[in-house]
Amino acid sequence: MTDEIIKNLGPLAPLAGIWEGDKGNDTAPSQDLGTKITPFRERFTFEPLGPVNNHQQALYGLRYNRTVWPSGESDPFHEDLGYFLWDGQAKQALRCFIVPRGVAVIAGGTVEPDARSFELAADVGSETYGICSNPFLDREFKTVRYELKITIHDDQSFSYEENTQLQIKGRKDLFHHIDKNTLERSS
Repeated sequence: MTDEIIKNLGPLAPLAGIWEGDKGNDTAPSQDLGTKITPFRERFTFEPLGPVNNHQQALYGLRYNRTVWPSGESDPFHEDLGYFLWDGQAKQALRCFIVPRGVAVIAGGTVEPDARSFELAADVGSETYGICSNPFLDREFKTVRYELKITIHDDQSFSYEENTQLQIKGRKDLFHHIDKNTLERSS
């Protein structure tokens, strides 16, 4: 069954497996609302699933979890879990995930089935690819846009860059919370 699922994952197929990387950088708001850059290491686990049938729509995907640790430390400072999904008929890739700070995101975009690089995005207020936050974050650190670019280098490495755009209370400009890393297959 897994081989059949992998065949139907389109551009997501190379990501199935376990990945680790220790070259990450997190550019985030500091305690005084300035900018703090934290080097990190992380682990992604992608498990194939599908098909998920929504009447005429058939989705295949990767169930994933991600844990991120500051370099040299044993306690994680970020976790998220969710799904990367592929709608081959509509050529849509989606990432649906939750962060235990109280944020849920469904990001998506049009992607060719054999793409080795693709971009997904979500906007606050969108009824399709959107963002939802808890009241505190909505008031103090409102996520207004999320962008993700993934580049698959070969069967053994991929990189990503996430740009989570925040409207921080008291600031006129958007803060670009950027995470990026290059990961290698560990299994």
